[in-house]
Amino acid sequence: MQSKKLKVLVLGYGAREHALAWKIAQSPRVGRIFVAPGNAGTAEIATNIPISDEDVARLLAFAQSNNIDLTVVGTNDPLALGVVDAFQAAGLAIFGPRQAAARLEYSKAFAKEFMQRHHIPTPAFATFHRYDQALAYLDSLENGRVVVKVSGLGKMGLGVTVCDSKAEAQAALHSYMVDKLLGEAAAQTVIIEERLSGPELSMFALSDGQTAVPLFPVRDHKRIFDGDTGPNTGGMGAFAPPPDLSPNFVTEVMQTIIQPTIDGMAAAGSPYVGVLFAGLMLTDQGVRVLEFNCRFGNPETLVLMALLESDLVEAMLACIEGRLTPSHVQIRDGAAAAVMLASPNYPDETFPVGLPISGTKEARALPHVSLFHHGTACANGRLVTSRGRVLAVTATAHDLPTALKRAYQGVDTISFAGVQFRRDIGGLLRLQKPPVVSWPEKQVGWGTAV
Repeated sequence: MQSKKLKVLVLGYGAREHALAWKIAQSPRVGRIFVAPGNAGTAEIATNIPISDEDVARLLAFAQSNNIDLTVVGTNDPLALGVVDAFQAAGLAIFGPRQAAARLEYSKAFAKEFMQRHHIPTPAFATFHRYDQALAYLDSLENGRVVVKVSGLGKMGLGVTVCDSKAEAQAALHSYMVDKLLGEAAAQTVIIEERLSGPELSMFALSDGQTAVPLFPVRDHKRIFDGDTGPNTGGMGAFAPPPDLSPNFVTEVMQTIIQPTIDGMAAAGSPYVGVLFAGLMLTDQGVRVLEFNCRFGNPETLVLMALLESDLVEAMLACIEGRLTPSHVQIRDGAAAAVMLASPNYPDETFPVGLPISGTKEARALPHVSLFHHGTACANGRLVTSRGRVLAVTATAHDLPTALKRAYQGVDTISFAGVQFRRDIGGLLRLQKPPVVSWPEKQVGWGTAV
């Protein structure tokens, strides 16, 4: 007897959700996929639902009336709003941490204090609720080379200011706590953090509340311009595997960061179920956690989904049902790269929308290339831009230089007025072809629980 095909609902609108839906559609267990609210790309493989991913009540009503078997949370705001708690209370399966566990992302103050208690390596910090106390602490420091962070969720890189001087740090504090640049709630708690230096990357792992199984590390590019210059964005590209990792890197991160986090949350009565995304810096003193995110990253997810061999739906259900094992995560050999195309003026919010897009069909026709939509819509039968970040071209290959070359071949086919993109995703790897890059720990310890 053939088993029932699952109905899956994905919450979100961007390239991350498009990539998740694309991977979910590959599962033989899935029959129909819905995305709320989705974009022009998700509409090609799923049914878009015109409900905001922040409208928990309407999302729950839709899931109940349409007998949704699995809901996947893509973005951070629904987690902070308690969407997982609401769905679970109604007896519905949903992939993501509950509101209390998601504090690891939506409250940087909570996350930093949690890491301090559990001896998880992170930059030194101090937390402030009053502007005058924050200023006094800043004055007591030898220099102003610090990072000023709003405790709550930021937007497009806002809420984090990397400072070179006390004057810059004072200006950041004033903008957050006095001018209330990000709103009244964001002005309440600010963190002043030690500024470290070193390469950054993102490490992803799945958890069922007790067991943690690694996916793999991905490096992304946050700045808008080549050479990592200009303002921060939501991410202009990503690639994997990063070539500068030690052979035991994944095992070290799982033992010192990921599993202690899962254990600490369980001990506190807030088991962490879902995907945990640790933003890391590789310093001379070792790996340090800059932040936690409680969902898949964007654009890192495009690379993750391109290289994930195993069934994503099976892995998510194993997390939800408390039966996650290393066998649920199998990674393809090779490499992947993603390049994001953005609107003119992005990340400034004055970017135009409704610009006609051409060349997407040609990009998708290229071998080993996938196209994921982030900010697109259909107007009068034509694909147009609808957000700051618009499309991401993702490619795979046996090595990273070839994956990058294929991704840029796809980029070159797409055009819209004022399109901007980074030409240096992967850095010098596009200019100098190194030996074939293989995954660290591919034979020993990769994809295993600690």
